[in-house]
Amino acid sequence: MRLSYNEIAAHLGHAALPDDFWVTSVVTDSREVTPGALFVCLPGERADGHDFAGMARERGAVALLASRPLPGAGLPVLLVPDTVKALGQIAALWRGRTTARVVAVTGTAGKTTLKETLAQVLSTRGRTARNAMNRNNQIGMPCSVLAAEGNEAFWVMEAGISREGDMDELAPVLRPDLAVILNVGAGHTAGLGKKGVAWHKARLLAHLAPRGLGLVSADYPDLVREARASGAPLRFFSAAGKAVEYRAAYVGPAPESQGAARGIYRLWLNGETCEVLAPFRGEYGTENSIAAAAAAHLLGLSPGEIAEGFARAALPPQRFSQSRLGAWELIDDTYNANPLSMRRMLEAAADQARGRVFVAVLGEMGELGEAADALHEQLGRHLARLKPAAVIWKGGHAREMRAGLARGGYGGPYWPVDGVETFIAAWKAFLRGTRPEQDRGGVLLFKGSRCNRLEDLLAALRDCHATAAAQEAQSQRQGESGHVL
Repeated sequence: MRLSYNEIAAHLGHAALPDDFWVTSVVTDSREVTPGALFVCLPGERADGHDFAGMARERGAVALLASRPLPGAGLPVLLVPDTVKALGQIAALWRGRTTARVVAVTGTAGKTTLKETLAQVLSTRGRTARNAMNRNNQIGMPCSVLAAEGNEAFWVMEAGISREGDMDELAPVLRPDLAVILNVGAGHTAGLGKKGVAWHKARLLAHLAPRGLGLVSADYPDLVREARASGAPLRFFSAAGKAVEYRAAYVGPAPESQGAARGIYRLWLNGETCEVLAPFRGEYGTENSIAAAAAAHLLGLSPGEIAEGFARAALPPQRFSQSRLGAWELIDDTYNANPLSMRRMLEAAADQARGRVFVAVLGEMGELGEAADALHEQLGRHLARLKPAAVIWKGGHAREMRAGLARGGYGGPYWPVDGVETFIAAWKAFLRGTRPEQDRGGVLLFKGSRCNRLEDLLAALRDCHATAAAQEAQSQRQGESGHVL
């Protein structure tokens, strides 16, 4: 970003300074301030950014954005009623200066994976900026926009919403040339339940740039209805065989030599076809594959460029990230969860087990409001059909989950846990109860909402395995040297 102080001041309705100067970055954390930064003072429950204005000045900030007076700040202060909204306004100003074609991505499940994949595919054509991880809210997304240099070929920005009005705050900042709505399902229903998730996601289409276009999944009737009602020009894609311009099908897993976590997908791109080697496998990846490919195709990339981009794409951590632990394949999808993403990851993991043992380590799904009990019970019934060898559960709604498993016909081990110690105890109990044919290991999926921090359980399992391996190695060395324990 490169805006002058007076440009920002004028945009926010403030008077200009006699001596203008450049602002080269915008930050909300005083520890990230570098010379030339505008420091945004965000109020918070644990810390108030206004209290760190002095630290920001010492680190080289050239101006402050604040919602209360800061006498003696020693820097120009842009005083506004709401610093979060003003941050979005500054980002909207910078968006208007970019020559990049701006893509906005939203959806209930998989939008970060889509954003990451699409950005890497578009990079085959030109420089591409994107949100860091899932910095997709009213603070993270504007900061991501302002972190872009402005002369990129493409921006791919994710918009995440959890309450009414969120999209109408985020989308005007982006004013996308291409708005992609990946899917809709039960997610953040505590905040989006009145008008429905599809209505709120489709609000993105009301804020397109001039000559902008919407790219929407045809596989969700409520989303199609709301998208058409927006009046925006639309294109559709399908992962379920609908007769639309852009379609895809899962061919199968890639050869082990090309990566155990990769899959092959056949794409139909508005009259052109190609196959891609994607950084995910299983039916769940079909939707991400065609959404990314369709977006890239609409932005002018050829099937060859799209295939090249997919081949070199990689997923971020905690997004169906795969590794091995002895005889077990570990799947780390711990970043977040909702009913749609839960079902898809469970199906993918069970499919990957392919007759081997499948164990699910799951956590409560958050922000579901009054629907939470029913949705957790439904999840249990769905999981029962996948025939796991064991289920370990962390967080609330353990009773509803157990009830769903029982109603679905599951009678295997079910361990509610509350932390690392009880998880390790449950895992050891499972291993003690394994049958000889289960000694070959299998697939172990970790997935839950952020509040559960299932990555801590995964780390504890790795530590436990490393300790056991070290003890076994020591015993072998002592036996070889003639020591008797």
